[in-house]
Amino acid sequence: MNSSQPHSLDAQQKVGERAHGEVVVAIENVNFSYAPGERQILSGLNMEFRRGQVVAVMGGSGCGKTTILRLIGGQFTAQSGQVLFEGRDVGKMSSSELMTARRRMGMLFQFGALFTDLSVFENVAFPLREHTDLSEELLRSLVLMKLNAVGLRSARDLMPSQISGGMARRVALARAIALDPPLIMYDEPFAGLDPISLGITARLIRDLNNALGATSLLVTHDVEETFEIADYVYFIANGRIGAQGTPAELSRSTDPFVRQFLDAAPDGPVPFHYPGQSLEEDFGMPAK
Repeated sequence: MNSSQPHSLDAQQKVGERAHGEVVVAIENVNFSYAPGERQILSGLNMEFRRGQVVAVMGGSGCGKTTILRLIGGQFTAQSGQVLFEGRDVGKMSSSELMTARRRMGMLFQFGALFTDLSVFENVAFPLREHTDLSEELLRSLVLMKLNAVGLRSARDLMPSQISGGMARRVALARAIALDPPLIMYDEPFAGLDPISLGITARLIRDLNNALGATSLLVTHDVEETFEIADYVYFIANGRIGAQGTPAELSRSTDPFVRQFLDAAPDGPVPFHYPGQSLEEDFGMPAK
C-alpha cells in the first residue's frame, strides 16, 4: 500500500465536520519515530475523538495504534504536529501539568495489569487513594459503586489470582473509571477473552461511556464486537489513516484495504512480508 496515497471513504474530508460533542482529543499532523533516522511510525496523522463517542483505532500489528495511546498519555512526544487533550498540547506540558492531565484519563491496559498483591477492592481504590483526600467511608462507597457497575461488588475481597481473566479485565475497567475521567483509553480490551467475557466487556465499554458522558478510545483487532459498539472507526496503515467512517459505512466499503482487514484476507494492500531485500538478493540468486 502506498503510504503517500491513503485509502479512505473521504480522505480529504476533515474529521471535525462530524456532528458530535466537543473535541476531547485532537491529533493534528503528527509525525513520530522512535529515534532519528528510524522507520517513521506515524506520518501526518490527523484524528479527532469527541465527547460521548466510542471511537475505535484498528489496523495490523505494528501499524502504530498503541503509539497513539502513548502520545496522548504523554509517554512519547511527537517530532512534529500536536496532540491536544482538552485543547492543550500534551507534548508541551510540564511534568506537573502532565500529571494533572493524566488524572483526567482512564487507562485499561492489555490483560488488565492489576496489582497482584492488592485485593480487587484495593486495586480499584488505588487511584482514589493516590489522587484524592476522600474519607474511608466515601472511598468505600465509590469503590463499591464502580465494582457494582461491572458486576463484581461481591468479589471485592478476592485477590487477582482468585478471579478469571474476564473478571480481571472488568476489575481493571472499574479502576480505569474510578476518577470519572472524561477520556478512557483501552489497549486491546478484548484480547484473550472467551466469547461470553468478550461480549460482557464490549457492552460495559458502551454502557459506561454513555453513563459517564465520556470519550472512549479503543485500540483493538476485534472487528465484530467493535463494530457493534463503536460510533466511529479509524483504520491505520503505514502510519496514516487508511480508512475511516462509521461501522456501517466501512462494512459497505469496497476499498481493498478495508475489505482485506474486514475479511481477514492474507493478500491485499497490506503485504504479508515485511519490506526488505528480495529473495534473490538475500540468497544470492540471479534475478529472473
